[in-house]
Amino acid sequence: MVSVAVSKRRQRRPVIRAGRPPRALAGAVDERILDAARRVFLDQGLGGASIDEIARLAHAGKPTIYARFPTKEALFTAVAMRNAASVRAGFESFTPSGNTLKERLTSVATNILSRLFSSDAIDFMRLSVFEARRFPDLLNIGRMARGRAAQAVTQVLREVAQSVDLDSYPGLARASLETATQLFMDLVVARPLLRALLGEDLKQLRGETETHVARGVEFFLAACRNLEFTGSAAQRT
Repeated sequence: MVSVAVSKRRQRRPVIRAGRPPRALAGAVDERILDAARRVFLDQGLGGASIDEIARLAHAGKPTIYARFPTKEALFTAVAMRNAASVRAGFESFTPSGNTLKERLTSVATNILSRLFSSDAIDFMRLSVFEARRFPDLLNIGRMARGRAAQAVTQVLREVAQSVDLDSYPGLARASLETATQLFMDLVVARPLLRALLGEDLKQLRGETETHVARGVEFFLAACRNLEFTGSAAQRT
C-alpha cells in the first residue's frame, strides 16, 4: 500500500526539464536583473557597481547576467534604455485635460515635469551625464530619449492644434509643428530640468511647477499668435 501511494505521488510531480526557461519567465529574470542593476548603479555609480552585488539583489547567477549583458556597460545601457522607454510610454499614453488650448498645454507641461521630477529619474540622469565622459555612447541614449519624448509631445500638440483655429496660431501650423514643439520644450521644460540636474531641491521645484508652467505656456501662446516658426528661424535662435 505504501509503495502504491509513493508511486502515485511521484506521478503527480511536475516534470522539470533543463534548458532555457519559458519566455515569460525569462522576461521576469530580465526585469529582476535590470531592477537590481538600477539600484546598484544609483548607489555605487557605474565604476563602483559590482556584478556580484547585482546578482545577489536579482537572485540570479553571474552566468545568467553575462549571458544577457556581456559587460557592465552593456547592462548600464540596458537600464538607461528601459528608463527612456518608460518615460516615452508615459508621454504617449497621456491625454491632456481641459477645454481651451491654454488648459491643455498646461496639462501637457505639468505632466512632463511631474514625470521628470521623480527622484530616481533625476538621479539616473545625473549619473548618465557624469558617466558619459568615459562612455560617450550614453550621449546617444540621451539624444534618443529626448528625440522620442519630443515625438510624443509633438503628437500631443498636433492633436491639440486640430481643435483650434490655426489662423490665430500660425506658430502651430503643421509645417512648423516640430519646431514649435522644440521651442515649447526649451521654454517650459529645459530650465527647471537643468535646475534639477544641478542639484536644486526637487520638493521646491515641484512647488514652483504650477507658476512656472503658467508663465511658460502664456509666453509660448503669445509667440504662437504673433510668429510663424520656421526651421531657419529655430536655427538662428
